[in-house]
Amino acid sequence: MKRPSMALAALLGFSLYTLATMLTAEQSLLSFGQELMARPDTAQVVIDLYLMAVLACVWMYRDARRRGRSLVSVMPYFLLTAVFVSVGPLLYLVVNGGRDE
Repeated sequence: MKRPSMALAALLGFSLYTLATMLTAEQSLLSFGQELMARPDTAQVVIDLYLMAVLACVWMYRDARRRGRSLVSVMPYFLLTAVFVSVGPLLYLVVNGGRDE
């Protein structure tokens, strides 16, 4: 099974950036999210992002089922996707590879 190096690079880079941002932020992740949803222009971006997150979760679920895995096997990725959006699908790609060979 091939491990996508681009997904790994993106996962590491984005995760490190997220960690640095969270450590230096002056507000919690929850209050930041509430602030984003308070305005229509930023709420549109958040809604769009989470629609893509749902599509990624559908893809991960279908891929796991195709590989003979259960829903439980993708739940950690769903949780990461719900909180950090792109981290879940990127980690799924790194762990499971792009496709079976």
